[in-house]
Amino acid sequence: MDDLHKPKLVGLNHIVLEVGDLTAALDFYHAIFAFRLRGREEDMAFLDMGDQFLVLAEGRDQSADKTRHFGLVVDDRSTVPDRVKAAGGRMLDTPFVDFLDPWGNRVQVVEYRDLQFTKTDAVLEKLGVSPDKSADALAELHEKGLR
Repeated sequence: MDDLHKPKLVGLNHIVLEVGDLTAALDFYHAIFAFRLRGREEDMAFLDMGDQFLVLAEGRDQSADKTRHFGLVVDDRSTVPDRVKAAGGRMLDTPFVDFLDPWGNRVQVVEYRDLQFTKTDAVLEKLGVSPDKSADALAELHEKGLR
């Protein structure tokens, strides 16, 4: 099958993190990040991120992630390390802002301005995030014909 007929990857709608205790996980992530709770079920909570969401699902029993991780995009990551430590997470010794939550999920925190990743003006306005991009991010967007 040629690429013209394959479905094109266009983004992520949501990610599910398994946690040991849902209430404790909501407390942990709320101590670090500002978010609106989209909804909650018995063993799952949905953290709104504009046009995407993060799901916390109770039931993690595997060991801590070593290299497997995902990136959360924020408007400003400068206070993340102190907030992670105060909430009981562990910062990792990497050139990035990587941490392990209390259940071993590895999270990398990146700033919106530094990524080729874009949001619509309406989503940015609703989230209260500046549309500004760094020179490197703008160059990446331009190189791909996205700006």
